[in-house]
Amino acid sequence: MELFTQNPYARLVILTVMLKETLEAGRELTDAALERLLPKATQAPTSIHRAMRHSVFAGGKRLRPILCMEAGRMIAGSLPSGIEDLGAALEMLHTYSLVHDDLPALDNDDLRRGRPTCHKAFGEAVAILAGDALQTQAYETLSRLSCPADSRVRIIEEIAHRTGTVDGMIGGQVVDLEAERTKPDLKTLEYIHRAKTAALITASVVSGGIYAGADQSAVEKLRSFGESIGLAFQIVDDVLDITQTSEQLGKTAGKDTAAEKATYPALFGIEESLKKADALVEVADAALSSFNSRATTLQALARFLVERKK
Repeated sequence: MELFTQNPYARLVILTVMLKETLEAGRELTDAALERLLPKATQAPTSIHRAMRHSVFAGGKRLRPILCMEAGRMIAGSLPSGIEDLGAALEMLHTYSLVHDDLPALDNDDLRRGRPTCHKAFGEAVAILAGDALQTQAYETLSRLSCPADSRVRIIEEIAHRTGTVDGMIGGQVVDLEAERTKPDLKTLEYIHRAKTAALITASVVSGGIYAGADQSAVEKLRSFGESIGLAFQIVDDVLDITQTSEQLGKTAGKDTAAEKATYPALFGIEESLKKADALVEVADAALSSFNSRATTLQALARFLVERKK
């Protein structure tokens, strides 16, 4: 790490290469775990398993599993054995939320990750059940994690709460729906973003730390990091919905504006929103400062979340 401090340009080059390798390796490890854990497309009833795989293997970035695994690596000093199954379960939960979000009763979208949404490819009934099935498959996977039983219980509790109705993903989705075509204040907007998106990102980081044996102090630092980058991620997502095309995003652009959804750009404009995202990344960096060089990858991932183009 001496090179990082003595030569800033070399540090940037090394971090860029390292981050690319981390993202590629994380995707491969997650995809291999998902391939192993999900029922095969030929397993009866084939329609539901084909639908599940259609959405899971649609080319996602696997950010939540990667954040989970890198949190575990930071705590343990190396990648904990079997943590990829935890990452895969998180990706199943994330994908289930996307399948349901895209349904006509919610966001009513035809495109996800550059391909037809699950209900467009398989019909609404199967899409609803595919989302349900991904959620149950995720919890079956979590129940079998290769970590101490008390850690498994804490991980399941953390993830269940963060995907639930009180300050969790489902609660955030409900408030988001209710806020459409209104003019919400900052408090409501922040609740939507922190619950709908940041909560699962936070659970990913925290559960990875718990899996690796993090003490309570470390867990709280990871929680602060996750909450900050999760909110930053959604702010940037809102900006990209305005500034990028459907082809660039792999999903329908401009839908938030058309639905008059509560977004940071709608309230603050693009430039101020991006400043807020940058400030949140600084807070995230500071949360992990006591881990020194072991936090380098997670901090680089935080910067990637606000600099991404899709």
